[in-house]
Amino acid sequence: MRTWLKTPALWVGLLFAVLLVDMRSLRPVFAWAFPGVRPEIFDRAGFIELFVSHLGLVAASGAAATMLGVAAAIFVTRQTGRDFRTIATTLATIGQTFPPAAVLALAVPAVGFGPLPTIVALFLYGLLPIVENSIAGLEGVPEAAREAARGMGLSSWQMLRDVELPLAAPVILAGVRVSVTIGIGTATIGSTVGALTFGTPIFDGLAGNKLPYVLQGAVLVALFAIVTDLLFAVLARRLRPAGS
Repeated sequence: MRTWLKTPALWVGLLFAVLLVDMRSLRPVFAWAFPGVRPEIFDRAGFIELFVSHLGLVAASGAAATMLGVAAAIFVTRQTGRDFRTIATTLATIGQTFPPAAVLALAVPAVGFGPLPTIVALFLYGLLPIVENSIAGLEGVPEAAREAARGMGLSSWQMLRDVELPLAAPVILAGVRVSVTIGIGTATIGSTVGALTFGTPIFDGLAGNKLPYVLQGAVLVALFAIVTDLLFAVLARRLRPAGS
């Protein structure tokens, strides 16, 4: 219990939860700081609703990017797929260097407004760190561990499942951590094409010259990213081999 009380993720998470549930308790503060703005608290949608929608976008795109990125890394680190390694990393690099706003502009005519173009943009933008880290993690598995697995009679699939992926997991997780954390911030632009995110109060505040809305959205998305990153750090410590 004392260990958990010393965990930054707990305290940042509590602050995040309190603001999500009871942002209106800060109404006097915003009324004092911004006397010309009414209402002082963003009320077009509830902050919990914004969080659930934002989380869904990041989770869907992150899960898709993780599955494809790890699968691609497995393929290009096998003997039959080594010739495709350069192509895989190049495509992933192109996906991240292509601006998410441009992806949204191209995706909207094809799939319409709403969450789907945002998921497409986040998926492409988050693929590169997962692919690169997955390749690095799989290639970093000691050859001695592979030889020991072969000596035990493990098949290629069993060696991948029981030896390579567990040993590469901390490095793969680091790539997923970067991808998801970036995705949380980038998802805010989805509000420009009709997705409900923490970017909704930000863009509404910019359009209506209501700075409190911008602050409320920005603080919540920042806390969301920090909490997520801290939780990934806790998970990374649990995946780290004993004695490392």
